[in-house]
Amino acid sequence: MSILTVSDGTRIFYKDWGQGTPVVFSHGWPLSADAWDSQMQFLAAHGYRAIAHDRRSHGRSDQTWDGNDMDTYAADLAQLLDHLDVKGAMLVGHSTGGGEVARYIGRYGTGRVAKAVLVSSVPPLMLKTPANPEGTPIEAFDGIRKSVLGNRGQFYLDLTTPFYGYGRPGAKASDGVRQSFWLQGMMGGIKGQYDCIREFSEVDYTEDLKAMTVPVLVIHGDDDQIVPIRAAGEKSARIAPHARLKVYPGAPHGLPTTHQDDLNADLLAFLRS
Repeated sequence: MSILTVSDGTRIFYKDWGQGTPVVFSHGWPLSADAWDSQMQFLAAHGYRAIAHDRRSHGRSDQTWDGNDMDTYAADLAQLLDHLDVKGAMLVGHSTGGGEVARYIGRYGTGRVAKAVLVSSVPPLMLKTPANPEGTPIEAFDGIRKSVLGNRGQFYLDLTTPFYGYGRPGAKASDGVRQSFWLQGMMGGIKGQYDCIREFSEVDYTEDLKAMTVPVLVIHGDDDQIVPIRAAGEKSARIAPHARLKVYPGAPHGLPTTHQDDLNADLLAFLRS
């Protein structure tokens, strides 16, 4: 396995496939780099270098007690890009991974970055506040915390229904997709995943979005039941200086899986633009 030991001694697992212009993927919660397998194989087969890591306390990376916060996630990503000497990359983040991409650029700039893609991503802020009335009430996130502590395995199975839109009329659920989600979630550590709930829900990424001065493609489904498009994708596209929004009609939060062919084609087209 490819492992990078970062400055605090945490071991970060990563994949590095193919050659060419690098595309670096940051996954959603509570998943791992495996959530990007379709996109990575597709782009590597089309002449690009596809890189993805397991966020600390997720997947095959070390399960840490401390450091499960977005600033540290961004620092881990920065050390990975430095280690691999990535230049002119396109960063792609899904859900929580979109926060990681935004925070990386907000803290470390665009020296290694040519473009960015935010897919069903949490910026600018998921939490409902007086200044963000479209957000989700804190009680919903407290409920997630309670479920992770109470019965994480059952919660992750149940979460696949809204995550992939399987509860919608006419939707055809895939047991394989549900089991893959559960497996990826259960590979991670409960402490880190619990801590990460705050990072995807209560952290404000507005200033990070303003620092994203490279071309940004914001992709969001208009039936996202996890990160509603009004509070996220639509706002992010207005805040990032050179962003454009592409809406997937009827798509759920887990569109990298449910709409993988559409997303693969859009990533390739954006790379070539």
